[in-house]
Amino acid sequence: MKANPFHVGALLMLALISCSKEPNKVLQSAESTTTKAAVEAVTYNLIWSDEFNGTSVNTSNWNFETGPNNANNEKEYYQAANATVSNGNLVITAKKQSVGGMPYTSARMNTAGKFSVTYGRIEARIKLTSGQGLWPAFWMLGNNIGSVGWPKCGEIDIMERVNTSNIIYGTIHWDSNGHVSYGGNLTTTPDDYHVYAVEWDASGIRWFVDGTQYVSANIQNNINNTGAFHNPFFIILNLAVAGDWPGQTVDESKLPANMYVDYVRVYSMTQSGGGGTAPIGQTITLKGFNNAFVSSENGTQAMTCTRATAQGWEQFTVVDAGGGKVALQAMGKYVSSENGASAITCNRTTIGDWEKFDWIVNADGTISLRGNNGRYISCENGTQPMTCNRTTISGWEAFRI
Repeated sequence: MKANPFHVGALLMLALISCSKEPNKVLQSAESTTTKAAVEAVTYNLIWSDEFNGTSVNTSNWNFETGPNNANNEKEYYQAANATVSNGNLVITAKKQSVGGMPYTSARMNTAGKFSVTYGRIEARIKLTSGQGLWPAFWMLGNNIGSVGWPKCGEIDIMERVNTSNIIYGTIHWDSNGHVSYGGNLTTTPDDYHVYAVEWDASGIRWFVDGTQYVSANIQNNINNTGAFHNPFFIILNLAVAGDWPGQTVDESKLPANMYVDYVRVYSMTQSGGGGTAPIGQTITLKGFNNAFVSSENGTQAMTCTRATAQGWEQFTVVDAGGGKVALQAMGKYVSSENGASAITCNRTTIGDWEKFDWIVNADGTISLRGNNGRYISCENGTQPMTCNRTTISGWEAFRI
């Protein structure tokens, strides 16, 4: 039986995902703006997991990468044979074995094309191995790596360890006129099981070991060009042998070496605020009384409620705006109530008072949004640009998500 500490309410080519995973080079001063009260109000809902209770790796969840990783000057050849499942654990084994011109073998797995997520709590219970030249990691890459490359796709390192050190590292990498990174570390007992996690929302990323937070990064409003971290990411597990970070010396007396993964779990996070429960960090659609979708109209025109289908501009991420308020973000821009005097738009790049709304859950399960002027967003019969000037909630001021 695996402990559950929370309430539970196509293969990419190796050439594309052999990314640099070096320790911090350029540290950006960034602290999460999430308040203590907001953290205490979060509810976790399990949306994806692999408990590794079978007899082999579930290939509906995972892709195996095959070949060497030349980007980091590692010395292993990755192959599926080095990932097994036994006794309720995924076991990734590094071996002294010559394959493909490399002196060692190991395994690297990812969920690309099978599961990805934007925001949430991503965690794994892992027992690591110790030895000079060993480099285990639990991390994530942006889905768009194939089109934009690294580091523009973004990278979230949930846990890394090198050699025999008792230090665990948590880091993000991205592009800001060149590769930059930020993170922190914690001294622990990596040879024992621990739960390594990040909690990620539109405001920030926070790193935890066994529920203890040890570093946080601010990504709100794309600060420091961190826009990559508002896109979907997939999960990676691997055990590297040698490389730029651990060095090229390998203590072969420690081989074979095993990395044990008890489970990997992903939770959505919801947060109460504004008289109801707002799905902070989730991407939603808003459907009006006319059964049409609210559209941000490419961020260039007044918003409407006329679309028959929901594409990118009809999808909104619910952002914690502080003080029990939410903001709605579509394609990197925020909905604005425009002082309650003009038709509402979705063209703001930062959150001000007029981009903050109370999230109200109505008795029938619909939701309403109240602006800073105390008035409600209306889809105006689905025939005119939307406004935020109604004093009461009726059918046209209530939305289904």
